Amino acid sequence: MGERVYIVKHVEDEGPGLLSDHFGDVGRETALIELYRGDPFPEDLDSAAGIVVLGGPMNVYEEEKYPFLKAEDTFIRMVLRKEIPFLGICLGAQLLAKACNAGVVKAPKAEVGWHEVRLTRDGRRDALFTGLPTTVTVFQWHEDAFVIPEGGVLLATSELCRNQAFRVGSSAYGLQFHGEVTPTMVRGWMEKAADGLPGIDVKQINLESERLRDAYRSRGVTLATNFLRVIESAQRVRRVVDLFVETPRKRSVELWWSLEKKMLL
Repeated sequence: MGERVYIVKHVEDEGPGLLSDHFGDVGRETALIELYRGDPFPEDLDSAAGIVVLGGPMNVYEEEKYPFLKAEDTFIRMVLRKEIPFLGICLGAQLLAKACNAGVVKAPKAEVGWHEVRLTRDGRRDALFTGLPTTVTVFQWHEDAFVIPEGGVLLATSELCRNQAFRVGSSAYGLQFHGEVTPTMVRGWMEKAADGLPGIDVKQINLESERLRDAYRSRGVTLATNFLRVIESAQRVRRVVDLFVETPRKRSVELWWSLEKKMLL
């Protein structure tokens, strides 16, 4: 397992925001894969410490319209097989569910703006949400929703859309909400979509963004910090596996059954 965090972007205006800022602040090496520009996925994952897959306006099943989605599905499955820590946000969470053979469906109601999500009992115990309150105000923008994969664990929920966060295995996470946003990102998204959001009060959302600025910045940094800790934990496990299983050392002390065999000879 390497040291680099790969960040996958689907569209120009949905970047890593607070996640990238924090990774840079702590000196974590990152590499951006911009699919809309034609960037390829890495041929191998030896250099990968973790993977972050961001959001986008497309549906996970629009592979003919967005051919990179088919390659991305293959890539995510490879990441899961290699047990590399994974964080999927919004579309990224839906792609994770799809890679785990779970469905992505129309949400009961679109969520756009600031909404509360509640951590489940499992979520309150999970490493990714350490230090966060049970109820968190987060930014949402989605019309689709993921189904929890078989064997997956529901970590957060909300009134409008039940499935808000899940984990599969020990270190692959999907978040329906945007924990990475900055005030600039929210304003840009709102301005771009102002005419296409019937029933959405763009002005009020921007006011809420300013009011909540410090709180959601702090929580975004906490999520980024916790994901890096998940990565570090996975790296420690891999070092132990490499030491004792994949590259066994010559024993300096002979085992009792070896000594007993020698005595019989």
